[in-house]
Amino acid sequence: MPIRLPSSSRSSVHPSLDSVFSPVRSHTAFEETVERLGTAIKLGLLAPGTQLPAERELCRRLGIARSTLRQALIALGQSGHLHAIRGRGGGTFVADPQPPAAPPSADLLAEWREVCDERMAVEVGVAVLAAERADAEMLDRLDHLALELDGMLHNFDAYRQADVRLHVALAQATSSSRLVRSMTDAQGRMTSLIALIAHPPEVLASANAQHRRLLAAVRRRDEGTAAQEMAEHVRATEQVLAGLLPTTA
Repeated sequence: MPIRLPSSSRSSVHPSLDSVFSPVRSHTAFEETVERLGTAIKLGLLAPGTQLPAERELCRRLGIARSTLRQALIALGQSGHLHAIRGRGGGTFVADPQPPAAPPSADLLAEWREVCDERMAVEVGVAVLAAERADAEMLDRLDHLALELDGMLHNFDAYRQADVRLHVALAQATSSSRLVRSMTDAQGRMTSLIALIAHPPEVLASANAQHRRLLAAVRRRDEGTAAQEMAEHVRATEQVLAGLLPTTA
């Protein structure tokens, strides 16, 4: 029998789930929702077979639009963490069993947040300098790469290669060979982490929408907004990793 969470009309949510269903931030609502639910599943707060609250109730608790919630639920469904049952008595349930995890490197998992910290430091600085220095040819090249990525949402290997090219090209726009090397190194380490998780098209589409906002700020020479957009982009990836990375025994 699936486990159903009590509705708000009968009982309050168990205290351990308060943080899972508290409001999320608006700028990274999709990624943070994936992180919240994915982490709760990994930690057993949402056990296999548990039925999630109804969409309307989840939207109210999380403070997000229904379209955002549905994207997150689809992403977690495609990664094997959730499954939906239609019809009477249906709903969204935590998958039982959960998808098998690839055997990750314990060292890699132990330092994954430091890898994200390093990426944040490099990429935010790159975004600021690119907004200051990028020429018209490079701006057009970056926009073309973002357009290519839109056509690769169902082919992660191709998407990831183009994604790396976009970030390295952004570093090239700074005219700093040191930053290009730093960006390449940071992207290499991120690739090792990203390879450990599922890649639903919804996650890739959200990431590329962030690319577009970032590149628009770079084109406007708006250094502050470029830095903010890049920080949100890096943080969003970190949230997805937090939700979907396997844990060590």
